[in-house]
Amino acid sequence: MSEKKNTSYPKEKINILFLENISDAATAQFANTGYTNVKKLNGALSEEELIKEIKNVHILGIRSKTMITKKVLEAASKLQAVGCFCIGVNQVDLKAATKHGVAVFNAPYSNTRSVAELVIGASIMLVRKIIDKNKAAHEGSWMKDAKGSHELRGKTLGIVGYGNIGSQVSVLAEALGMKVNFYDVETKLPLGNATACKSLKDLFKHSDVVTLHVPELASTKNLINKSNLKLFKQGSVLINYARGEVVDINALKQALESGHLGGAAIDVFPVEPEKNGDVFNSPLQGLSNVLLTPHIGGSTQEAQNNIGLDVSSKLFNYLEKGISTGSHSIPALALPPQEGAHRILHIHENVPGVMSQINATLSQNKINILGQYLKTNDTIGYVVLDIDKSISKNAVELLKNVKHSIKVRILY
Repeated sequence: MSEKKNTSYPKEKINILFLENISDAATAQFANTGYTNVKKLNGALSEEELIKEIKNVHILGIRSKTMITKKVLEAASKLQAVGCFCIGVNQVDLKAATKHGVAVFNAPYSNTRSVAELVIGASIMLVRKIIDKNKAAHEGSWMKDAKGSHELRGKTLGIVGYGNIGSQVSVLAEALGMKVNFYDVETKLPLGNATACKSLKDLFKHSDVVTLHVPELASTKNLINKSNLKLFKQGSVLINYARGEVVDINALKQALESGHLGGAAIDVFPVEPEKNGDVFNSPLQGLSNVLLTPHIGGSTQEAQNNIGLDVSSKLFNYLEKGISTGSHSIPALALPPQEGAHRILHIHENVPGVMSQINATLSQNKINILGQYLKTNDTIGYVVLDIDKSISKNAVELLKNVKHSIKVRILY
């Protein structure tokens, strides 16, 4: 089957909207395969603005600032999938997306290296007191002083969250001669000579540098608080390139001002400006040996290119093949190609009897099933039907009338 015939729906009629200056690699990938109706906007849209824009959109691409709410999804009658060109999906109401049969994809691994490298770079800046010396040099003062300045070699790095980024940081840190400890709520296989700690207290007590790599959950909100900061080693530094809600900023400020902590690098904040140029305020501004960056942990050209290719590929697979692997809302289903058949995708409420209705409806209308694939989660079921090319023209309409159907479309 040629690329041009992957979907029976004319590609030029598929509307694609990309927000937040998504990588050109993504837009080019769609344009180069025949999807000519691609609209790209540099900034995020408010809920009200997005409701107006999304009415006829089939594929939506966003980054971290655009909120995909229940109201937005209710207005998106043609929406098939949302591509989050970032590592998280917390900006999407996944419950509502699931209810409306909208697939949600992201790129959880594509910026891993970029974040890991910046963590190591920030660690060096902090333990060498570079921030203070840089400030003095810009102000015309010469501070050639080794006091309080250290090498990373021989120091202990404590990693909270030993997932994709945390484990990558672990490898880079060991290459610099650091001892690595980590703590994770799940049992993880250590890389290299890294050691798992049984508790956060144990990790904090022995770490010269603590770096956070945990998701934003109820259990991680203010994970680093006034009580836990007291457990940190005197003069140690904290790096947060995870989520803004993980650290109690006011408690961190007190620990820095008292001298208990020797420094901090913070890239994420509880409240962040919506767009470039907006006013940014933080209690940490103006503090000595504090490195503040505007949520750029994964913002490299390489990472954005990788994210663009990764999410675009997932959107292509779903749009043209029905493959939902990597979706956070539609059950994961990997599908082999079926020659000489029509393929129909059917998303329905996960209740007993739907498959019986589907099969009975097709059978009663003498439509032969060549292949059938089903996957469910707690809320919905996703079934792909490969049927004989002698399909009646009203097959899709017949399936739409099956009770508890959410979304039906013919792929090819």
